[in-house]
Amino acid sequence: MTPADQLPSRRLPAWCTAPWLMLLLPVLYSLMDAALVARDATWWQMALSTLAAVALFWRRRFPVTVLLLTMPGTWVEAIWLAPITAVYTVATERPGARVLFPCATLFTLVSFFHWPLPTPVIDLSRNTALDAIQAVMLAAGPAATGLLSRTRRELAARLDELTRGQERESRLLAERVLISERGRLAREMHDVVSHQVSLISIQAGALQVSTADPAAAGVARTIRELSVRTLDELRQMVGVLRGTTNGPFPAAPLAPQPRLTDLPRLIEQSGLAADTELNPGDRPWPEAVERAAYRTVQEALTNITKYAPEAVVHVRVRAKGRRLRVEVRNEAPPVHPAEILPGGGHGLVGLRERAQLLGGTLTAGPTQDGGFEVRAELPASRS
Repeated sequence: MTPADQLPSRRLPAWCTAPWLMLLLPVLYSLMDAALVARDATWWQMALSTLAAVALFWRRRFPVTVLLLTMPGTWVEAIWLAPITAVYTVATERPGARVLFPCATLFTLVSFFHWPLPTPVIDLSRNTALDAIQAVMLAAGPAATGLLSRTRRELAARLDELTRGQERESRLLAERVLISERGRLAREMHDVVSHQVSLISIQAGALQVSTADPAAAGVARTIRELSVRTLDELRQMVGVLRGTTNGPFPAAPLAPQPRLTDLPRLIEQSGLAADTELNPGDRPWPEAVERAAYRTVQEALTNITKYAPEAVVHVRVRAKGRRLRVEVRNEAPPVHPAEILPGGGHGLVGLRERAQLLGGTLTAGPTQDGGFEVRAELPASRS
C-alpha cells in the first residue's frame, strides 16, 4: 500500500453533486459571461446572449436544438461559455460523427466569422490564422472532452457489469461446491451412521425376542423404537442434503417436524427423573420456534443422559410475553458415569446458532450447586 492509499479519501459534499446544481451552474456562468462581454451591447444583442444562456436548462433533452439557440448570441456578442457547454453536451449525448462534426463545425464558423463581418471577409494575414486556430480549438476542445467523458462513463458501466458478472460466477461456483459437499456428507451419513444404527436396531430386536426378562425386553423394545426413529430422521436429512443433486427426481417430502406437543413423549422416553413444567401459553408459536424449543430440550436431555444420567432434571417451557423461554437444568449427579460417550460440543453450538437465526438467545453453563443449565429465549417473530 502506497502512502497515497493510506490517506483518507475526500468526497465532495452531497450538494456539490446534486442534479439541480449541475444543471444550474452552466446557466449562471453563461449569464455572467454574457454580462461581461455585452458592455456596449444593444437590447437585442443582450436578448440573444441571455437566450443562449437560458437555453442550457434543456441541453440534456435537446442538445442539438440548444446548440443552435446559442449560435445567434455567439455570432453577435462573441460569448464562449454557452456554446462551449452546448458542444460538450452534444458530444456526451449525441456522440455520432454525423451529429457532432456538423455541430462543432458550425460553432467554428460562427466564432470565426464574427458580426459585423470585416472587409475583406478573409484576410490572409497572421491575425486571421490565429483567429482560425482559436475558432477550431474552441470547438474541438469541448467536443473531445465530451467524447472522453462519455467513453469514461461507458467504461465505468462496462466495468460494473463485469464486476456483477464475476460476482454471479463466484456465487454459482460457491453453490456448486456447496452442492458437491452436501452430496458427500449425505453419502458419508448414509454409509456410516445408517449402517451402525441398523445394526443396533437388529441387535435390539434379537434381544427383545430372545430374552425372558421383561425389563430387558422393554429396554430392548425402546432401543429398537429409538433406532427406527433415528433411521427415519437420518433418511430425511440425507434426502435434504441430496435434494439438489437428484437430477430429475424430486426430493422426498419431509416428515412432520417435532412441535411443543411432542415434548412430553420426548421427556418420557429419555428415562430421566424429570420435573416438568410445560406452559407455552395460548399463543400460536411459529413452527421454527417450536422446532427450536424441541431441539433444545432434546439436546439438553441427551447431554444429561451422557454426563449425569442419575441426576434430577428440571424442564421448564413457559411463555414470557412474546418470547418462549426454555430451561433445562440438572442437579449435581450423585455418581458420575464410569464411561462417558464422546462428544465435541457441536450440539450446543448448533442450538445457539439456531436461536440467533430466530432472533433469540441461548446460554449454557454450570450452576452453583454442581449441575448444568441450558436456557433459551425464542421470540414469536423477528419484528
